Amino acid sequence: KRSVDVLRDALAAKAQGRVYTIVFLGVNGVGKSTNLAKVAYYLKHKGNLNVMIAACDTFRSGAVEQLKTHSRCLGVDLFDRGYGKDAADIARQAIHHAGQEGYDVVLVDTAGRMQDNEPLMRALAKLVAINTPDLVLFVGEALVGNDSIDQLTKFNRSLIDLSFDAQNPRGVDGILLTKYDTVDDKVGAALSMVYESGQPVVFVGTGQKYMHLRKMQVKEVVRQLMG
Repeated sequence: KRSVDVLRDALAAKAQGRVYTIVFLGVNGVGKSTNLAKVAYYLKHKGNLNVMIAACDTFRSGAVEQLKTHSRCLGVDLFDRGYGKDAADIARQAIHHAGQEGYDVVLVDTAGRMQDNEPLMRALAKLVAINTPDLVLFVGEALVGNDSIDQLTKFNRSLIDLSFDAQNPRGVDGILLTKYDTVDDKVGAALSMVYESGQPVVFVGTGQKYMHLRKMQVKEVVRQLMG
């Protein structure tokens, strides 16, 4: 129903003098942190943008250390407050700090959670409602098929149902599909996720390195479906 050009939107926000914010969410183990790092690399090198990562996974052991490693390799700054804190408040502090210190983009990492876990989904809805990010990006695996469609649908539904602002509920704005290089011509999951959610696939992950991230090519998907 719409398209999203992250680089164009981030550059437009910079021109307006405001920080562009993306929240990354999804279930455990899909590669949120790794693909967040790929997006950081993309925005830094393609747009020459000053990127900061916000460590808002305060739950998983080693999550902050993983992001520290990524930020060091990428040459971008990390905002963290350790473990066991309120993720929504850390994100708020990070975005405020970014505005004060002249950063262009904040990428917010969140803890992985199962789509049926209401308390954790409520906490995620709170983070989104309080911080009103420019983009809420669902990270899912291309190769798990119907499971990823179920995850996306329930994440989107939970965010809307549990939204702090019932008048303007906020769901998922876009999709990042990981392990896209493993599916060959099996693009049905991507097609179904877009159809069910009405939101676009913004990026696909195509390998292990930071530069292994690209935009979804619609013509390529059509060719694979028809081939």
